[in-house]
Amino acid sequence: MTKLSVIVCTYNRDKYILETLQHLKDQTCEPGLYEVIVIDNNSTDQTEQICRNFIMQKEIMNFLYFRELNQGNTYSRNRGILESRGQYISFIDDDARATEKYCEHIISFFDRNPGVSVIGGRITPVYEHAEPAWMSRFLWPLVAGLDMGDKVRPFKGSRYPIGANMAYRAEVFARYGNFKENLGKRPDVLEGGDEKDLIFRVRNKGLKIFYVPDVHVFHVIPESRLKINYIRQQAIGVGMSEKRRLQGMPAGEWMKKVMDELIKIGGTFVLAFVYFFTFKFLKGMMLIRFRFWVLNGYQKKVK
Repeated sequence: MTKLSVIVCTYNRDKYILETLQHLKDQTCEPGLYEVIVIDNNSTDQTEQICRNFIMQKEIMNFLYFRELNQGNTYSRNRGILESRGQYISFIDDDARATEKYCEHIISFFDRNPGVSVIGGRITPVYEHAEPAWMSRFLWPLVAGLDMGDKVRPFKGSRYPIGANMAYRAEVFARYGNFKENLGKRPDVLEGGDEKDLIFRVRNKGLKIFYVPDVHVFHVIPESRLKINYIRQQAIGVGMSEKRRLQGMPAGEWMKKVMDELIKIGGTFVLAFVYFFTFKFLKGMMLIRFRFWVLNGYQKKVK
């Protein structure tokens, strides 16, 4: 019986995908209890060959490979949901390294906590080079970093699981729908919002969403993701995706977002002042620049 389906959405990551798959193979969990579904979103590098060779050479029965022709990360995620057979469905990035009890901990937590519908795990960034001097814990979401401590706790307020390490009961998708395909990352734009949209939808239905630190992955951060232009485009994408997510929503939701952004602006300047006061100028300046770029994203046209 397949308890857990692990979905790995990938696009042109031939440098990283093999190690991701190897870590998922080397799990303490019995192979019959979980499956790994690789969704290749039209890679043009060696990703397909690497994945197929890995599955064939290792003779892994619980690893499956599919190619998704519709371009966009949400298309890949939804294809993975369609192909899955597990009671529980988890998502892990193609450059993330699952700890050896990753699958075991997901299955165990859901089995022991029938009232919890969604979980998000700990994500530790691993920099290929050095951590940039401007990086702070307040900007960890830029590298999909998440650490809320060592205790299991509910996600509250604006906090929610991150796509590099999140898991759902399969029934969540059957009852409340999949990821919205007009949101999420695409090769031509660094938008997001699909994870947040789904979490907010199910949270509004009263479903419980918990942080589970033992469900732990290490997320490889290449130097290219730390270049200022990439960070700027990513921040603009945050603003654009929020604007897209709010399209068609009542005026009250827009007012909530305006208030939320005003609070974040105020908090940004307070934190920046603290960093300036402690002579950590680069950290303070990046917080201000990031918030400015996000606001700039709200001004962009979205379809």
